[in-house]
Amino acid sequence: MKTFALAAALSLAAFATQAAALPPLTSDNHVMGQLVAARVADRIRHACPTISGRLVTAFFKAEALKSYALNKGYSGDEIKAFLKDPAAKKLVKDGAEHYLAKNGAKDGQPRSFCKLGEAEIASNSLIGSLLRAH
Repeated sequence: MKTFALAAALSLAAFATQAAALPPLTSDNHVMGQLVAARVADRIRHACPTISGRLVTAFFKAEALKSYALNKGYSGDEIKAFLKDPAAKKLVKDGAEHYLAKNGAKDGQPRSFCKLGEAEIASNSLIGSLLRAH
C-alpha cells in the first residue's frame, strides 16, 4: 500500500511540475494565430455587408483549439482564464488590427473589408474558412 501511495504521489508531483512548466498560452503561435484569424473574420463579417460568418465552422474550430490546448496540458480553468484575460484579449485584438491594416482594411470603408474577405475566401485561408460571401 505504501508503494502505491508513493507512486501516486510521485505521479502527481511530476504532473504538477509539468503543468507549472507550461508557457503562457499567449506564447503559443498556433493558439494566437487561430484567435487572431477568428478576430479578423469577425471584423470582416461585421464591416462588410456582403459577407457573413460561418458560425458553425467557427464553433468547431474553437472546440478544436480548446482540444489542442488541453492536449498540450492546459486545464479547462487555465483556458477559461486565458480567454478572459484582458492582456491576452488586447494581444489578439492588436494582432487582428495589424493584419487588417496591413491588408488594406480601413474603418469606415466597408468595401476595403469586403475586398480582404473575398481574397481570404478565394485563398481558402483560415480566415476565409470562417466567412461566406453572399
